Amino acid sequence: MDYDCVIIGGGPAGLTAAIYLGRFRRKVVVVDAGHSRAMAIPESHNYPGFADGITGPDLLMLLRKQAEQYGAEILRGTVTTLERQDGGFRVVLDGRSLTAASVLMATGLTDKAPAMPGLNDAVAETSIRYCPVCDAYEAMDRNVAVYGAIEDAEGKARFMRTYSRKVTLLPQHPVDGDAGLRLRQAGILLAPSPPVDLRPVEAGIAVELQSGERLTFDIVYPALGCKVHSDLAVALGAHHNDVGCLKVDEKQRTTVDGIWAAGDVVSDLHQLSVAAGHAGIAATAIHHALPPNFRQSE
Repeated sequence: MDYDCVIIGGGPAGLTAAIYLGRFRRKVVVVDAGHSRAMAIPESHNYPGFADGITGPDLLMLLRKQAEQYGAEILRGTVTTLERQDGGFRVVLDGRSLTAASVLMATGLTDKAPAMPGLNDAVAETSIRYCPVCDAYEAMDRNVAVYGAIEDAEGKARFMRTYSRKVTLLPQHPVDGDAGLRLRQAGILLAPSPPVDLRPVEAGIAVELQSGERLTFDIVYPALGCKVHSDLAVALGAHHNDVGCLKVDEKQRTTVDGIWAAGDVVSDLHQLSVAAGHAGIAATAIHHALPPNFRQSE
């Protein structure tokens, strides 16, 4: 085998696992397509050790540097094939073939975004945000909207009421009376009709409703679901839940022998610290599952 472990995904989970495996003196490679969800974090204030905040790109740069310090190889590319081969796995990326005794899936997910002009700039300027667990504290007492189907948006809107008295739910579809009553009881405003247009303005995000009414919010949290990038493991028989997150045991092992998983591809609590915890558990389990690499006498 070319490597003890191939890590698919160069986000916080994959890079943290590479640090651990490198320190375990394992030959490890990270295949990074360059699309980590962390790249879009303008500044995180709840990642331990960075009280003044750290941007997603800066955190990834530090993690890459640390992983390479311990011998991890990092390749830019997209894995197109994952298959079993000779008691291990064969990974194909951009025409190049690698073999490894084990695989760690750290492929993450992609949030479904609203169709709107200037989306990337709005994310960078924090008027569009996806994760209230990450940054609701920074939205304290702002005029906030949550946009999505009631089954996805209601919970996020209720969470935001801890931080603001001005929370509006923008329904993706018409809402029945029971849901409307629940929202009113929680102090959440319900827009009278679904949005037909969202766009950045100087004051935040302007929203036009089907009714013709126009509203403006400081921050909009989309709750439109996500695409979990678990396909490579699922194709080999890995079990997953109804949204595509891989099912793992207490050691982060999937139901496919030799494949582990960590980070957002596993959990619906999309947190940097959770990804790091998964990675430490998975990397340690991978090390113990591999043949011993005892240090030889000189």
